Amino acid sequence: MKERSADSAPAPDAVEAAVRAAAAALIGRQRSDGHWVFDLEADATIPAEFVLYLHYLDERDPPLEQRIGVYLRDTQDRAHGGWPLFHGGDFNISATVKAYFALKAIGDDIDAPHMKQARDAILAHGGAAASNVFTRTLLALFGQIPWTGVPVMPVEIMLLPKWFPFHLDRVSYWSRTVIVPLIVLMSLKPQARNPLRINIRELFTVPPERVTNWNLEPARSGWAHFFRGLDKVLHQVQPYFPQGLRRLAVEKAVAFVDERLNGEDGLGAIFPAMVNAVLMYDLLGVPKDDPRVVTAKAAIRKLVVEEGDRAWVQPCVSPVWDTALATHALLEAGGAEAEAAARRAADWLVERQITDVVGDWAAQRPGLPPGGWAFQYANPHYPDVDDTAVVMAALDRLDSAKYGAVVDKGAVWLRGMQCRNGGWGAFDAENDAQHLNHIPFADHGALLDPPTVDVSARCVSVLSVLGEPRTDPVAKEGVAYILAEQEEDGSWFGRWGTNYVYGTWSALCALNAAGLDHGLPAIRKAVAWLESRQRADGGWGEDGRSYWDNQPRGEGPVSTPSQTAWAVLGLMAAGEGDSPAVRRGIEYLLRTRSDQGLWDEAHYTAVGFPRVFYLRYHGYRAFFPLWALARYRNLTSGNAGPVLHAL
Repeated sequence: MKERSADSAPAPDAVEAAVRAAAAALIGRQRSDGHWVFDLEADATIPAEFVLYLHYLDERDPPLEQRIGVYLRDTQDRAHGGWPLFHGGDFNISATVKAYFALKAIGDDIDAPHMKQARDAILAHGGAAASNVFTRTLLALFGQIPWTGVPVMPVEIMLLPKWFPFHLDRVSYWSRTVIVPLIVLMSLKPQARNPLRINIRELFTVPPERVTNWNLEPARSGWAHFFRGLDKVLHQVQPYFPQGLRRLAVEKAVAFVDERLNGEDGLGAIFPAMVNAVLMYDLLGVPKDDPRVVTAKAAIRKLVVEEGDRAWVQPCVSPVWDTALATHALLEAGGAEAEAAARRAADWLVERQITDVVGDWAAQRPGLPPGGWAFQYANPHYPDVDDTAVVMAALDRLDSAKYGAVVDKGAVWLRGMQCRNGGWGAFDAENDAQHLNHIPFADHGALLDPPTVDVSARCVSVLSVLGEPRTDPVAKEGVAYILAEQEEDGSWFGRWGTNYVYGTWSALCALNAAGLDHGLPAIRKAVAWLESRQRADGGWGEDGRSYWDNQPRGEGPVSTPSQTAWAVLGLMAAGEGDSPAVRRGIEYLLRTRSDQGLWDEAHYTAVGFPRVFYLRYHGYRAFFPLWALARYRNLTSGNAGPVLHAL
């Protein structure tokens, strides 16, 4: 058989067969009520923190801990001896300290080869004292370091007026839900029960009580110097804060958590906030059988993933996001079965629109009626702009008549969440007080939720197909924001997906939906950038290192199916429906399918906080490659097929 040229068109029959098989496999994973939910994996910190949470409360579960231990050992990087933030990533001291601490609590011998290797790596990188603030706070709760090793975050923050430079309304939703119960802990300074009396003094190069400088990160600005000086003052004066004010502040913190406890979906529907809520209730003497405590603990337990002899813990779950994206992929694939599955999914999504809770976003947008969707099963105080846009686009594409009223309500909320610069943040508007990223507590640099291109692109895309993009002022301002954010090399930064490949795909889809000419210089420059990052095997791959300065953009050790799909979708949105680069990308996707008709992907292709917290959506390898293959078929087959839509 004659071998085809690398630039020849993929065989239509092969593309069609792959689309059919992948669609069937995806439909086979749909839940009976119409939704999809795939595992969502982070780094070792979440399962390690879960183990230590059980030891904090003296509610150990040795069989489960042993299975988590298997996962922690499996994910240790044998090259550098520690735990990375993403598959194949560099040593991270905070993740490694937590994983070591958890394994020691589980019962691993500190002289076992894997423990010795981890300990040596930690000491070579400055010891546990060099960990980030969240890790040091955990160590303080376990009595491993003095509280002087943690920045002061007094619970009296709850009483600050809105005009004050620091106010909870000024930080992101995820920061807010984590901080409120945490500052009760940081102010009252409890000690973990720690029934086995586990300690990790061997991880310090200097005994922690003798450490005099815990600010090892270079100051990033004059604000950092100012806040570090303020922190020194607060350490001195905090013991003298009036007890009456403290009691009032604690009461306000508890009321905040109680209102947003969110049933078995948990505070903020994210693991760190859930754990902090349980520890806060425990500290304040709330009985174990109190419904709030029982429910909060159940929410945490639901994040555990069992895999036979090993187990791990998710940071949260992503059913709305997974369901909306899977729906788009199936609508692109087409066919009676795919459409039926999409309709079941759409009905499930409609039931989850948030219409009766005015969430924290209203602090910046008072009077705006709710209408968005959360990321998780339930999180009514914190609808997600990105999810809302993707859900609306799916509903409108599937049946604009049936779902018109639902979409219109979502559009009102989405338009109202646009920021003054024309972009959109993920959960809040105008959440961009950049000086707050320089307080000592925010050494992760992710305290805020400013507008980003990827989220804004989805908003522009759906608003463009709902109205007249050339005259719609909201969509026009969004387009202007996206164009202004383009990098010099032609790419766009990706905040919630890794990284420039994700951002560039998002932007190109938005500009296409908004009706911009494919010959626009910004679009041609983006096309050239994507083509320049295609790998020899025809795919694209970028890892989390690209979030650091002076690291290559759009590059990584291997190609991945999800990132290849993004690149191909982006190129097709720019008018490159049958270009050599697209053909090679399609061939890569055809070649790398698994026996189950989908794809395998060990690498992390998403991010929670750049440089701090990365994510592996197990569903990305299922729906994005299908979506790309189906769109390529539709653009090149000459058949009617599903029309191109917002995304």
